[in-house]
Amino acid sequence: MAKFHIPKSNRPVPLLEPRIAALTAVMFVIFGLVSVRLYYLQVLHHRENVELADRNRIRIQRVPAPRGLVFDRNHRPLVDTKPSFDAQLVPEDSDNLSLTIERLERYTGAGQIADKISDADDEGRPPYEPVTVAERLGWQQVVALEAHQLELPGVSLQITPARHYLYGELAAHLLGYVGEVTKNDLIQKADYHMGDEIGKFGLERVWESSLRGDAGGQEIEVDSVGRRLRVLKEIADKPGESIVMTIDLNLQQAAEQAMAGKNGAFVALDPRNGDVLAMVSHPAFDPDIFGGGVKASAWRELATDPNHPLQNRVIQGIYPPGSTFKIVDSIAGLEEGTLSPETAYHCPGGLWFGGREYHCWRHQGHGTIELHDAIVRSCDVYFYNVGEKLGVDRIAKWSNQLGLGIKTGIDLDHENPGTIPSSAWKLKRFHERWYPAETLSVAIGQGYVATTPLQMAQVAAQVANGGIRYRPQFVKYVEGLDGNIAKSYPPVIENRIKIDPDALEIVKDAMADVVNGAGGTAHRAHLDNVIVCGKTGTAQVVGSNAPVGESEAEDKTPEQFKDHAWFIAFAPKDHPTIAAACIIEHGGHGGSASAPVIHDVFQRYFQLNPPPPKPEIARVLEDASPSQ
Repeated sequence: MAKFHIPKSNRPVPLLEPRIAALTAVMFVIFGLVSVRLYYLQVLHHRENVELADRNRIRIQRVPAPRGLVFDRNHRPLVDTKPSFDAQLVPEDSDNLSLTIERLERYTGAGQIADKISDADDEGRPPYEPVTVAERLGWQQVVALEAHQLELPGVSLQITPARHYLYGELAAHLLGYVGEVTKNDLIQKADYHMGDEIGKFGLERVWESSLRGDAGGQEIEVDSVGRRLRVLKEIADKPGESIVMTIDLNLQQAAEQAMAGKNGAFVALDPRNGDVLAMVSHPAFDPDIFGGGVKASAWRELATDPNHPLQNRVIQGIYPPGSTFKIVDSIAGLEEGTLSPETAYHCPGGLWFGGREYHCWRHQGHGTIELHDAIVRSCDVYFYNVGEKLGVDRIAKWSNQLGLGIKTGIDLDHENPGTIPSSAWKLKRFHERWYPAETLSVAIGQGYVATTPLQMAQVAAQVANGGIRYRPQFVKYVEGLDGNIAKSYPPVIENRIKIDPDALEIVKDAMADVVNGAGGTAHRAHLDNVIVCGKTGTAQVVGSNAPVGESEAEDKTPEQFKDHAWFIAFAPKDHPTIAAACIIEHGGHGGSASAPVIHDVFQRYFQLNPPPPKPEIARVLEDASPSQ
């Protein structure tokens, strides 16, 4: 039997120790690198990584506070807030941001979402902070986003308080509007954040600090695509304080209705304290369109409208005051001693001065006429003579005393002071001396003279109250969250003119007959139960050639050449509680275009605030009441 022999090998047996040593060394190196990396991540950058992890799961969301409400003087709401559905996007939650944006634009109809994200990043948006990309979504858009939520990673719906103007265009220029903060706002106001709303215009802008409130916050947990799972912690917001205005909703509505379809301005003041009772500038705009960002097409339409609906004509529109300025001439002449109630001038229909004829609006003239009738019939020739005797500098002095040529101080932006010329003014402005003939135009409220409707309402108020010029105010008080008055605004006297009461009574009597007397030019402002005092005026439009008088046939004048129609008034005569000014652009004559507006508003005012009974009636009532 053969034996099996294993052949002997001459190859050397490999040694394991070096390999084991090498492998061990590699493992130590790997473990070392891992340890260094872990040390780097978990020790050196522990805080940052924890924060990033939390941000991926836990988000801090800012909750804007509802703005304060706005009420009229009788505490009826004019402006409030309502819930708004806004779409927010966290770009970091989306793996395919372009596709998400495309779908979001399709479902919401919103545009320029990519630009909004880019703008937010340019303004320093922190990672995982949401960007509001579509605001004030309708119900269908909300349903679409909810139904396609899985297709929209990083998109969420946020309910925010949105400004709501209850009566649309009513008092739009007074209330103003809000809009989203701009880059400049963020630079100037450190406590504002992207997407915040801020008052841009009118009361909303001026009382921003009271209306805004303090934002709250929520700590929320989200899932892997950014959907809200639950609220972990919440800091309540603090709503803004409310504003109670001086305007009366009923009176404002009456004024808006009286001005419907007309371009111009109306303002009513309380001559006892300067409160603004109503203010209308037409055409107006709807403040609601600015909430959530005005659309480009809407803004273009407003900005290019030739009727300038964004302009507040009450404080920014400057017009020659026309014959309403004769009230200023009369007070100045009586106070300076160049005029008396018996002063008479002859009006043949014009006055020759400096080689040319200055026409009266009544071509056949008024004959020989005294002050009372000159105001009632608005004789131009009479006031050419009054102006010549006064001189432009004394007219300017009394105009300024009555508040013309200077800002009223109302808390609204971009008020125009108007122009009251003087010899010094012309020398400074045009480097020319004043010519006496120019004074004649000034005396009838033409030439360089330019005033705002608010200033002319102040003139009426000063005649009514004896010469006190109050600063016009449209806010009565700020109401705190507890319902108490946080801040009130008492009347502010800007100037107190020393006017002889007898002189004022002469002017008042004449203004009463403008409305109620024979030959007056404003019978359409007459009220049965109240004596209304007023003065009409027609301001020539640039480019108009033919002289136009108070009784010219308006229908024959082309629309673009029709004069601006003025009327200023106050009532009742003895104890005035309302003063007003109205101008209708291209309205023709003050008596036919503006007087009816003030008639309607005053009628409504005295329906709401009945005048006290006449003395004889009051006596009868007093005698009868004890026995009954």
